Amino acid sequence: MTFVMGPALLFCPADRPERYEKAATRADAVILDLEDAVAPADKQRARGAILAQLGAAGDAPELDPSRTIVRVNPAGTDEFEKDLHCLAHTPYKTVMLAKAESAAQLEALSGYQVIALCETAMGVLNAPSIAAAPNVVALMWGAEDLLASLGGTSSRKDDGAYRAVALHARSSVLLAARAFSKEAVDAVYTNIPDLTGLAAEAADAVASGFGSKACIHPSQAAVVRGAYAPSEAEVSAAAELLQAAAAAGQGVFQHKGQMIDGPILKHAEAVIRRAGDHV
Repeated sequence: MTFVMGPALLFCPADRPERYEKAATRADAVILDLEDAVAPADKQRARGAILAQLGAAGDAPELDPSRTIVRVNPAGTDEFEKDLHCLAHTPYKTVMLAKAESAAQLEALSGYQVIALCETAMGVLNAPSIAAAPNVVALMWGAEDLLASLGGTSSRKDDGAYRAVALHARSSVLLAARAFSKEAVDAVYTNIPDLTGLAAEAADAVASGFGSKACIHPSQAAVVRGAYAPSEAEVSAAAELLQAAAAAGQGVFQHKGQMIDGPILKHAEAVIRRAGDHV
């Protein structure tokens, strides 16, 4: 199983169905959130909203199932069981498991493609075994819930940079995901008006190897998509380098004064691949 929905994943509170279509229009995929975005008293109404937009008598759903993710409540909770009952009556087969902490929790989601959200200390420590679960297609990390689970107060310093423990978690989840050939999703950027900061963080996510970044506001989706779309100059340079490699016909060669080997060619291939995703 491969996760291929695109780089900009936009959270949408499941109890706000009037926002579903807008979210789908602005982002590559919509995450209908049954967890943190919905107050406990409104969770049943949120599940009802998901079911209501499917229409009667088998009508096509408002949202494209191939571009829709449902974030469910943590495994082992009563709300999780209610979420599963709701999902069984929908065409949505990609699920984000909030506060994933062990591979055993994934067994309850057999039959679904799962994005495991590692946002607690236990989840980060168990990221490799979670990534190895056969129905997991991606790992995501969450900064604020992680710091809360540690007894901390903020994932970022006053200048906006992540604290060391948050950076460690980010790297750990990325490494675990890619070690098992699963996708990695970068955490949300909570300072909504700061699109410049978001652009910098999204660019770092691209360079580091994250395949997607989650968003919490429609204005963020275009910024994330822009970060993942290589420029014409980058595409041209990557194509030229790959052509030179084909002409050289050997493992290591020089191109414009630089030694070129396998890893550099993989970087160029990644640029071409991302360009294709944005055509």
